[in-house]
Amino acid sequence: MAVTVSPISSSHLSHLYRAFSLDLKGSNWTYLSYGPFSTENDFVNWAKNTCFREDPKFFTISTSEGPAGVASYLRIDPTVGCIEIGHIHLSPLLQRTLAGTEAVILMIRWAFEAGYRRLEWKCDSLNEPSRRAAQRLGLSYEGTFRQATIYKLRNRDTAWYAATSEDWPSLKQVYENWLNPNNFTPEGQEIKKLSEMTSHLLVKRG
Repeated sequence: MAVTVSPISSSHLSHLYRAFSLDLKGSNWTYLSYGPFSTENDFVNWAKNTCFREDPKFFTISTSEGPAGVASYLRIDPTVGCIEIGHIHLSPLLQRTLAGTEAVILMIRWAFEAGYRRLEWKCDSLNEPSRRAAQRLGLSYEGTFRQATIYKLRNRDTAWYAATSEDWPSLKQVYENWLNPNNFTPEGQEIKKLSEMTSHLLVKRG
């Protein structure tokens, strides 16, 4: 499944709303500070007010079938070379797919090739899928900030993950090896798991 990551456009919003609506229970919004949206108009209004800034800078993740998810760079600080990936929202069309993982890898690769020294990933400490995803991608656990914020009327302890420019050469090689077509069956299943290939790169797990 081919995947592209491109700056978000107003023309993407209807497609994104339909893709997100495939999550019938709305559980994908649990650990985001916004959503779910009951109507397309509500979603479009939110997106137009939130997703067209320079920080956070949102991107649309698309497959051959169209827009199917979003992610952003945020807390962008080129002065010290630090950038975060966040607001990751993959619709059911992208979850647990090669395309979904490759899209995030593309964003990580761009950050380091653009000269950033540190790439961060932060999530609610209760968000186990996000924590597993960060470590699967080779981002090391750096600790948990207790009572970091409040959203949707509840406390959030924030778990921090990161990779640095020193990690990048090894991480890049792992990504290239994992994405090699020979690492996938004709049905698109990975032969060697990414989590196995990145495990030795993790400075700390958590």
